Amino acid sequence: MLWNVDLTLLDAGRVMRAAYADAFERVTGDPLVYLTSTEGRTDSEMFFEFCARNDTDVEPDTDSLERFLAALEDAFARRVGELPAKGRVVPGAAASLAAVASLPDTVQTVVSGSTRATATAKLRAFGLDEYLDLSVGGFGSVNYPKSSLIQSIRLHAAGEGGHTYTEEETVLITGSVPDIRAAVIGGAVPIAVLTGSTTEGRLREAGATTVLADLTDPRAVMAAVHQATAA
Repeated sequence: MLWNVDLTLLDAGRVMRAAYADAFERVTGDPLVYLTSTEGRTDSEMFFEFCARNDTDVEPDTDSLERFLAALEDAFARRVGELPAKGRVVPGAAASLAAVASLPDTVQTVVSGSTRATATAKLRAFGLDEYLDLSVGGFGSVNYPKSSLIQSIRLHAAGEGGHTYTEEETVLITGSVPDIRAAVIGGAVPIAVLTGSTTEGRLREAGATTVLADLTDPRAVMAAVHQATAA
């Protein structure tokens, strides 16, 4: 069971944008003037687009990416205390995570565009980490698209009995069109939730057959997961 983090379980956008600007300037020496959409993107992808859209002489290569990700983790860590005032947990997120965690034979984790340290800090700030096995999560610490992260999670989520999770047993809940597409490509059943600004029509067009209005009814979330994996 996979969850997208940002704008599905929580919103840390204001703090994250400040951290992006801080890290980019520390690594390149240039201000981050032009941001880009974070929807469905990893921090690695964001860095390369920042370099393309902003005036900098720094070569966007493996070395500069590693320095950016390290600076970004530090910049966000120094701002974690701002999350209660500048961020929010999505209504029903904790209850829905707890409900899904109670399902038998279920490994529950996240696929996030943020690095492991940053995603974990976000979840801990709102008390959501206790319901998740973050050791098998997929994170933007590596320069791979989310579809590849989903495939990697499924391979590493086998329990002690060696159970291999099939594509039909893997579910991603998200409110993002790019994430829905990543689920289809990466081998997961997408369940959409209207926790962001994306319309139901766009989510269904991207490949979601089930769309939840929100996360405030844990029983509806559990039912959607059960239906998605019933086959």
